[in-house]
Amino acid sequence: MRKIRYAVVGAGWIAQEAFMPGVSQTGNSTITAIVSGSAKNAAKLAEFHGVEHVFSYEQYDQMLASDVADAVYVALPNSLHADYAIRALRAGKHALVEKPLATTEAECEAMIAAANESGAYLMTAYRLHNEPGTVEVLERIRSGEIGDPRIFAAVFSFVASPDNHRLKAGYWGGPLQDIGVYCLNAARHIFAAEPIEAVAVKSFGNGSAVVGEVEESIAVTLRFPEGRLAQFIASFGADNSDFYHVAGTKGSVTADPGFRFETAVRMKLRQSDTSTEKTFPQTDHFAGQTAYFSDCILNAQPPEPDGGEGLADVRALLAIERAASTGQPQKIDTPARQLHPTADMIRILPTTDQRLLL
Repeated sequence: MRKIRYAVVGAGWIAQEAFMPGVSQTGNSTITAIVSGSAKNAAKLAEFHGVEHVFSYEQYDQMLASDVADAVYVALPNSLHADYAIRALRAGKHALVEKPLATTEAECEAMIAAANESGAYLMTAYRLHNEPGTVEVLERIRSGEIGDPRIFAAVFSFVASPDNHRLKAGYWGGPLQDIGVYCLNAARHIFAAEPIEAVAVKSFGNGSAVVGEVEESIAVTLRFPEGRLAQFIASFGADNSDFYHVAGTKGSVTADPGFRFETAVRMKLRQSDTSTEKTFPQTDHFAGQTAYFSDCILNAQPPEPDGGEGLADVRALLAIERAASTGQPQKIDTPARQLHPTADMIRILPTTDQRLLL
C-alpha cells in the first residue's frame, strides 16, 4: 500500500513525544524529512526514527521543491503556522497544522485560499475527532439520549513549566490558545452550532512563572443559539484536570478524562435515575489523526477538520480575548458548519513506547 510521506516541521516536544512515534503505528504514513532549527537534535531524531532527510528552516523551500514529502506536519509556535503552511500548500504539499490554526482570521483565510488554489488539503490537527470516546459522546447526544443539550461545562488545566514557548505572548501563547481550544471545539460540536457571544475573565495568579507574558487562567462563557450556554476554565497554574460535562433536558454525560492524549476517555451517562460508565480503549491519538489524514489524501476525500474548522475556532478565540481585555461581551459571527466528527473517522491504533525525547 502506498504511504503518505510527511515532513515534520518543528521537531519540538509534541513532535517528539506524540507525532513521530504515532506515525509508525499508522500503516499508511511515514516520515521522510525533518525540518528543524537544531541540526544536532534533528540528526538524533532522524537516526532514531529512520528518517532520511534533515533540513534547516532556511532550507524549507528547498525541501518543498524536492520530491521527498507529500505532506507537512506543522508543529511550530502558533505565530509561525500560517507562513509555513501557506508555503507548503502553494508547493502542492498537503498540510496538517497544529491548533490553533493561525493567529488571525486573515491568516486562516490565506491558508484556506492557498489550499483551494493548489488543490492540496489543509487539515487542522484536531486529534479528538478521530478518537472513539469523543465521537461516541457526540453520537449519543445526537441520538437524543440526554434530550436537548443545554449546558456545557469544562475544566482543562496543568502546571506549565516556565521555559515553555506556550508561555510566550509573542507566539500567541497562553492557556486559551493551547488547551482552551479543546473546550471550545468540544462545545461547538456538542451543540452542533457556532457561538454567538463571548464573555471572559483572565487571572494572572499570585506570582507563578506564568505571570508577565500570558495569563495563568481564563474563564469563558459562550452563548450559543437557542439559549444554550457553554462555560470553561483553561489554566496553566492548577493541577491536572481535563473533563467536560453536558447537561440536557433528559439526562447528562460527562467525559473525565476527556481531552488529553495520554489517558483513555472515560464516559459517564446519566438518564433519570440510571447511570452507566464506559472506559474507551487507550488509542494513539496522533496515529489516528495522521492515518485519517493520509486516508483522505489517498482517497481524494477532503478532511472534516479542514481550514474552515480551524478558522471557526480562531474567530471565537479572538472574540474571547477581546472580551477578556475589554470587560465587555463580544459578538461572534461564524456561519454554521455542517461537518462534525462521525464514526467513520475513528481510527483505533495502538500506542508505542518507541520515542526519543531530547
